[in-house]
Amino acid sequence: MTTSYNDSKPQFTLYTSAGPNPWKVAYILHELKLSFKTSYVEYSHHKDASYTALNPNGRTPTLVDHSAGDFTIWESGAIILYLVQRYDTAHVLNPETFEEQALAQQWLMFQMSGQGPMWGQFTWFTRSHPEKVPSAEDRYYNEIVRTIGVLDKALEGKEWLVGGKMSYADLSFVAWCWLLEWLPRTKDIVGKGEKGEETIVHKNFVAWLGRMMERESVKKTLKLREEEMEANK
Repeated sequence: MTTSYNDSKPQFTLYTSAGPNPWKVAYILHELKLSFKTSYVEYSHHKDASYTALNPNGRTPTLVDHSAGDFTIWESGAIILYLVQRYDTAHVLNPETFEEQALAQQWLMFQMSGQGPMWGQFTWFTRSHPEKVPSAEDRYYNEIVRTIGVLDKALEGKEWLVGGKMSYADLSFVAWCWLLEWLPRTKDIVGKGEKGEETIVHKNFVAWLGRMMERESVKKTLKLREEEMEANK
């Protein structure tokens, strides 16, 4: 007997928090039209035994696939690859050729090693660190600029990172880009000066990010995150 999954009986449970990484996965689920529910895990509960039983690293996201015997997987990049390799048979997000699949994985690895950790450190030192460390702030700000410069150069003359169409490679970067409107010193990177004036730096990146923010999956995910944060204040 085949189980039918829908919004009232979702196929997946996605464990989330306020940070960007869980929402990378939500984009993929929305784009592939896979039903899921979320379970919000406060940072103070990441190390609770009930959660580390699912994810021994005590971080979000974690995904449980109820259609596969409650198969559980953590780390956002690994989850993305699991979803596109198992469920994207129409190649909506996963490129069709072996070479383009390798390039999409390349960009995902760059996001995981070059964007997330560096941008996360800038967030920490500008928003949460108990004392001011200008040298650390400068280092990680420069890494944000460098990362965006890499994307900007790669997007010269094209709309998407791989294969002439939007893929999971593009989606993987977007959740961290939300922070550019919130963090100090970063508005200029996305075409807005600190006083709201228009700038022209990183024009390829800015145009690409504009296209990404117009996608329905991104809008739905932003709304879902806002609702979860409001409900868990």
